[in-house]
Amino acid sequence: MHLKIALLAGDGIGPEVIDQAVKVSDAIAQKYNHSIEWTPALTGAAAIDAVGDPYPEETHQVCLDADAILFGAIGHPRFDNDPSAKVRPEQGLLKMRQKLGLFANVRPTFTFPSLLDKSPLKRERIEGTDLVFLRELTGGIYFGERGRKNNGDTAFDTCTYHREEIQRLAIKGFELAMTRSKKLCCVDKANVLESSRLWRETVQAMEKDYPEVEVVYEFVDAVAMRLVQWPNSYDVLITENLFGDILTDEASVISGSMGLMPSASVGTDNSLYEPIHGSFPQATGLGIANPLATILSAAMLFEMSFGLTEEGAEIRRVVDQSLADGMVTEDLKEGGAKGNSTTEVGDYLVKQILA
Repeated sequence: MHLKIALLAGDGIGPEVIDQAVKVSDAIAQKYNHSIEWTPALTGAAAIDAVGDPYPEETHQVCLDADAILFGAIGHPRFDNDPSAKVRPEQGLLKMRQKLGLFANVRPTFTFPSLLDKSPLKRERIEGTDLVFLRELTGGIYFGERGRKNNGDTAFDTCTYHREEIQRLAIKGFELAMTRSKKLCCVDKANVLESSRLWRETVQAMEKDYPEVEVVYEFVDAVAMRLVQWPNSYDVLITENLFGDILTDEASVISGSMGLMPSASVGTDNSLYEPIHGSFPQATGLGIANPLATILSAAMLFEMSFGLTEEGAEIRRVVDQSLADGMVTEDLKEGGAKGNSTTEVGDYLVKQILA
């Protein structure tokens, strides 16, 4: 199979972890007789520096022409510390999601047997955790009306949802639940927020179309609490943009490192795959960035965009092997031991694939 993949390395450690994902993907292609056509493009602070736009039209066209998109990270501290900046790297991410119609963020959280003791939560609370959040990405408070009034002393951000936005996300949730344990949790704040009441009534109306799926409704604050108490009680969860942003970061620590968790952002015609961690500018160029989340994102890309489940499973197999063998970066080493470099981890995975 010929795979056309847009490559958006982005900022900070993005290029370093992307390089390892490309290396591993190329090894998979060699093993399974595929060919990959990689097309790099600028985004984030790198694109602002080059052309003044965090998501240029040229990059958008590269993404439209590709079968899938592999993305590194966005962000730079010089923008974080400048509240007056008119253009920010993160605006590129929002613009990309909106222009490509990436309305659903698929964020799995799972544990690795060899890393259970790295989690801040007790082993007995997290063992067997295997849940997936579907977060709505292109609506809600991040895209609603916003502004200042009263001479700038009052600020407002508006959370707006349309029924069809909720329906298309919920369909993804129901369909995913059907392939798993047939359990779905809708996370909202319907006791307070009108937008959440629309979420709840919309999903309730859809239950009849999926009679095999058991649906429960929980308030976001209750889910935030239960995620650290009994995360293995959840399977598929759907929620709005802001709630999903917060809850998925909370869930990410369950595994023991944000450097391990992949994600996908999917729409009707396009799909983007990225690690959940940020650009980690302090680590740029030091060779200490954990590439495994990006490599596992590539595994999701093979499976979800191309239906290549054996190839995705092979990537996860060698990642499991690297964790078991201690071939990991310093964030996963015990007792402050020196970790392997980003490149060494990638080289190890390639060697295992081609062995």
